[in-house]
Amino acid sequence: MKKVVADRYDSVTSITRTEHVRVVKDIFKTITRRYDFLNHFFSLGQDIYWRRFTVGQMRFSETFRYLDVATGTGDLAIQTAHRYGDTKVTGVDFVQEMMDRGREKVHRRGLSARIGFCRGDALNLPFPDDHFDVAGIAFGIRNVTDRPRALAEMMRVIVPGGQVMVLEMNFPRQRALQLIYDLYLNHLLPWTSRHFSSNPAAYYYLADSIVNFPSPQAFARLMTEAGLEDVARYPLTMGITHLYTGIKP
Repeated sequence: MKKVVADRYDSVTSITRTEHVRVVKDIFKTITRRYDFLNHFFSLGQDIYWRRFTVGQMRFSETFRYLDVATGTGDLAIQTAHRYGDTKVTGVDFVQEMMDRGREKVHRRGLSARIGFCRGDALNLPFPDDHFDVAGIAFGIRNVTDRPRALAEMMRVIVPGGQVMVLEMNFPRQRALQLIYDLYLNHLLPWTSRHFSSNPAAYYYLADSIVNFPSPQAFARLMTEAGLEDVARYPLTMGITHLYTGIKP
């Protein structure tokens, strides 16, 4: 078992962008083996429903290509390929270990001909303009140090009229839910992770990044400011997760 790399990471509000990138890489390198299991376990399986809902909102009309930014182990990429049999899917991430696990999953499902992986940065996507119908990111935008730039990059690589889709968790604004969610995020989740993960400190970071993510209204505004039109948000599971969509003019 790998050694725990930190007792607890510094808050995302107190570290520099360079440090944030290092922490994110460090975390996802150390939790790759248990990542999928813990996602399903800690969300009580709701993450599967959230991705399925996201995929159901996608629209393909020109290139029939989907870009999955911060693809991780490829769950959203795989669900997209299953749902839309005539699409080509590309997953991009800067953590090689996560993509290696994703490739294994894609190979087991017989989807290697339709899903490819590319190492890259959400702030400088290695693709030409107007190349995809849809660009999406699931549970990754809170780990990006420059969200406006990431949104601009996703918008750049999709066709005019194409979709940018962001699926992300947030801290609920209702007082009763806040108390429950705080107990879960800051106490139950890190305590439980010690029994399953070689780096339970990663789950303190997870809780911190969710608590400090912008409100749904603020993030939707950020998408509009990035130049996207018809920005919509869909609250899921009592609003603890939101899907945000916008259209490239």
